[in-house]
Amino acid sequence: MMALTHIPSPRMGQCQLTYLARAPIDYARALRQHEDYCRVLRACGAEVRTLDVNRELPDCAFIEDAAVVLDEVAVLASMGTPSRRPELAGIESELRHYREVRRVETPATLEGGDVLRVGRTLLVGLSSRTNPAGASALEEVVRPHGYGVVRVPVRGCLHLKTACTALDDARLLVNPAWLDVTALSGYEWIPVPEDEPWAANTARVGGSVCVAAVYPRTADLIGGLGFDVRTIDLSEFAKAEGGVTCLSLLFRPPA
Repeated sequence: MMALTHIPSPRMGQCQLTYLARAPIDYARALRQHEDYCRVLRACGAEVRTLDVNRELPDCAFIEDAAVVLDEVAVLASMGTPSRRPELAGIESELRHYREVRRVETPATLEGGDVLRVGRTLLVGLSSRTNPAGASALEEVVRPHGYGVVRVPVRGCLHLKTACTALDDARLLVNPAWLDVTALSGYEWIPVPEDEPWAANTARVGGSVCVAAVYPRTADLIGGLGFDVRTIDLSEFAKAEGGVTCLSLLFRPPA
């Protein structure tokens, strides 16, 4: 497993916010938390590469939004927030070392945080950042490689992965208040505790599931299902509407 990450920007406090009020971000603590995050990924068996190509851009640490990386192709996102689009050039240059890169072009908008791969299906959130044209543009690229696309309306949160991630190819961890669960037919979905609504954003890395440390009930729930659970303190990134998946692009390295 390869993990691309990006060092946090010292301008992180100027990040884009949609659903949260702005709160002070401790940059030194964010750097320590990012280092810990990378250590956990390595402990889970990932090869971690940390980029430093967009340091002056406030949201650069949230590298997941820049692309969707599949085994066959990388799809460069078009970003629903115009101020984030300057991040893309540096990420595209790096991705070309590993994959053929295809682009989604505006006015179609797509962010990687809205795309969840479950087997050969891509669940694509229709959100404030990803529009129907973006979902269709992604579908056009991936269909020849054997992937299906299922559109999932998202409400009340930033991205699909804020409300839904995959524990395996059959089970989804879900906050049902923030998406249309009727789009998830065919999957077993496991609701997060109501008092931990942001906890559905988890990352499966190798045989482990990474969970934000502030959600102990969710960590216990996942552990009770037989998964190895790794917890990570991401408090400073949570202030920027970031979660576990947001801080990396995870994919298999080239053969």
